[in-house]
Amino acid sequence: MVTKALHALWAEPRQANPPQRVWRDWALFAVFVAWTVVEVVLRQDLLPLPLVLPAMFVILTPLWWRRTHPLATVAISFGTLIAFDVARILTGEAAYLPGSISGVLVLAYALFRWGSGREATIGLGVILVWLGITRVADATSTPDAVAAFAFFLFAAALGAAIRYYAYTRARDIDQAKAREREQLARDLHDTVAHHVSGIVIQAQAGRAVATSHPERATEVLTVIEEAASRTLTELRSMVGVLRTTEGADLAPRRGVADLGQLTGETDGGPQIDIELSGDLDDLSPAVGAALYRLTEESVTNARRHARYATRVAVRVVGDAEHVQLTVDNDGALGTVGGNPSGYGLVGMRERVKLLGGTFDAGPNASGGWRVEATLPKKGVSP
Repeated sequence: MVTKALHALWAEPRQANPPQRVWRDWALFAVFVAWTVVEVVLRQDLLPLPLVLPAMFVILTPLWWRRTHPLATVAISFGTLIAFDVARILTGEAAYLPGSISGVLVLAYALFRWGSGREATIGLGVILVWLGITRVADATSTPDAVAAFAFFLFAAALGAAIRYYAYTRARDIDQAKAREREQLARDLHDTVAHHVSGIVIQAQAGRAVATSHPERATEVLTVIEEAASRTLTELRSMVGVLRTTEGADLAPRRGVADLGQLTGETDGGPQIDIELSGDLDDLSPAVGAALYRLTEESVTNARRHARYATRVAVRVVGDAEHVQLTVDNDGALGTVGGNPSGYGLVGMRERVKLLGGTFDAGPNASGGWRVEATLPKKGVSP
């Protein structure tokens, strides 16, 4: 088991798409540069100025590339420190570098946060070699040496922990999206199955009357054509959406007409008011089901998480091509069950995206929380 764990660690790939430089990188580098300058001015036991500044430049500059080239930056910075300490041991010089070299702790963190398993293992070996050599060069006490090792191991462990957290969060987000895709596909499947069942019944009726009443058979064919057209539209919406093999309920899913079931005050919770306006005819069943589910999720979030909320206002407005859903609650800001990175919102956003719409959630003008979605009435992604 230990061998498998070590092999898995060694084979761990590098983290994909590391972030580019941000303002924090500039601030971090500026802090270490200022720290270096202050020590050069105040301390007398440092290397001569012509040597200390180039050495610090080589040690600290790799901080810029710590995410994209974690092993290379460790090799450059700690390699320079190893060379400096070896030179001190061989020459017996009692000269030091500024304390700002502690910035290399960031490299130990980045090595385990962004590097591959192989890079992390090799880089940790380089760091441990330097820690051993610098102890010889400075003849530190055992407690100080243990503290130094602990600092670097803590930085590495912190990087690994945050990496694991980011991985699990990304996995949970993917699972939330997959669940929403599955649910949407099930809704679409059931709607298509409902239409096809109607087509089959109409076709059977048409065959029954074709001999005795040919004119009625023509009418049946017209109905079949319309139902087939609607079914084709739903099938287009279904492309690319995953579905499990669970059995389908042939009854149509809930839609805009069922939103009234969410109204009223429940268990002392906020009052739910629903307003429907505009052209809401000819909505795709998938869009109707999405509007119901988005509203249901938003209302549930408000009831569970919106502290001090007294009212949830749901407004659905349709025009010739689109339908817009807006859900506002008056709960206290920051406690409205609407963390923008929450998995419930991830699922809602994914469903709207699959239907070719737009989704937004955040604080509203009155200090509460707003969920807003705009969907094409036919529900076919462009």
